[in-house]
Amino acid sequence: MSLQDELTAVRRCLDDLVRTVGRLEQSLARLPEDGAGPRSADRVDLVAIPDTPYNSALWTDSDDEGLGVRDRRAP
Repeated sequence: MSLQDELTAVRRCLDDLVRTVGRLEQSLARLPEDGAGPRSADRVDLVAIPDTPYNSALWTDSDDEGLGVRDRRAP
């Protein structure tokens, strides 16, 4: 590889680095000043799903989707 090719590759890498740092600065600008996370407009409320099993009464009289009605043969 010639010196000119190496310099071109270095310039390309530096340009990529400058673009990446610019995107990082923009994404950090959206954080509040205390760094606690996204601003309230961007924040999504998460719902905790418990690890405990569901009550089996929830599934009584339900059909298995795609499998047909329980206790019957599929067509």
